[in-house]
Amino acid sequence: MGDERGEAFLRKGNALSRSVSLATDELHSFRSWFRWLCMDQSNALTTCLSWFVFLLFTIVIPCLSHFYLACSDCDNKHSRPFDSLVQLSLSSVATLSFLCLSHFLKKYGLRRFLFFDKLCDESETVRKCYTQQLNRSLKLLFIFVLPCFAMECAYKIWWYGSGATRIPFLGNVIVSDAVACFMELCSWLYRTVVFFLVCVLFRLICYLQILRLQDFAQVFQIDSDVESVLREHLRIRRHLRIISHRYRAFIMWALIFITASQFTALLMTTRSKSYVNVFITGELALCSLSLLAGLLILLRSATRITHKAQAVTCLAAKWHACATIDSFDAGDGETPMARVAGNQIFPVSSDGSSDADDVGDEEDELDNSKMVPAYTYSTISFQKRQALVNYFENNRAGITVYGFMLDRSSLHTIFGIELSLVLWLLGKTVGIS
Repeated sequence: MGDERGEAFLRKGNALSRSVSLATDELHSFRSWFRWLCMDQSNALTTCLSWFVFLLFTIVIPCLSHFYLACSDCDNKHSRPFDSLVQLSLSSVATLSFLCLSHFLKKYGLRRFLFFDKLCDESETVRKCYTQQLNRSLKLLFIFVLPCFAMECAYKIWWYGSGATRIPFLGNVIVSDAVACFMELCSWLYRTVVFFLVCVLFRLICYLQILRLQDFAQVFQIDSDVESVLREHLRIRRHLRIISHRYRAFIMWALIFITASQFTALLMTTRSKSYVNVFITGELALCSLSLLAGLLILLRSATRITHKAQAVTCLAAKWHACATIDSFDAGDGETPMARVAGNQIFPVSSDGSSDADDVGDEEDELDNSKMVPAYTYSTISFQKRQALVNYFENNRAGITVYGFMLDRSSLHTIFGIELSLVLWLLGKTVGIS
């Protein structure tokens, strides 16, 4: 009795030690990037700095750029009739992202928000793979941001360098244009990075749940009891519900803002008096592509984890079928046996190596065509297996937004609408259709 209490105390101590943030823990580099991006809100000073930078780059500079630096008497190449839509679209999405991320960090903290406090209950494989994915997340962030930022830099440098504006607010025209160009680029980069940061963090959290589902699939490969399988699945469903509850407002409003931006851009570019070319609408097309890329990160991550969660039902049904077939062969008395004489209609390979050679990355532990080793017929009755399969069939897990499941059908619908709007806009702006 004393040994059990001692082990329980040690497990609790390990869990608490993993919940405490240390300077040298897994999130050390991640926190460093947060400080560089002025997103650290761990104390009052950094919180004030974070809000100051947010208001400067999201509200003040876009307003000054649109109302003070706009070129009203420029030629057709340098006029910016769609600048208000670009600034409003980026600022609205960045504001939504910043508010949601500030709420997450203030309420949960970075470690708890990324579920690092729960890793003590996971296997070594899950912990290792999740830490590696964490280190790759910021690289993925800049893979999306830097190409768009390079094109934005080229456009802004051309716009200011060709003499679109001559407002010497610093006494010298060249210095004034250089400072204005630099501040506008910083504003664009900040707003885009904040939006993509929230999207990449959502992808990272979904990746953890996929790792857990793949680890959960191993219970069907060993001699497991129904109660332990059910408890583990309930724990995964609870975490999916937590993720859905935290991100549902962000996903819904991001979808609304981005769709409204695409519709407005389409209406403005298809007006009869609208003069459209790549110089005028290039920045608008770039803004639309950036927002669509972030939205697709969200939807693909949610759809992928929903697909993996629902694949558990197929795996459990296959597990139940294999166990039932082997119970017939073993003659355990569950159901009367009736052997069919004659040759097999479908020839079966003994080792399945020829089929395995043709399988690539499209199959994993959850979604595959392999037979399940039947350890179950000797320890688990048919009724328990059937009850577990019925539970999986009637309790499908996944990411939801206010009750709506984000599965492949919803992804296809949303992707079709958004892609149609973007392609139509690109056809009107840069000639892509």
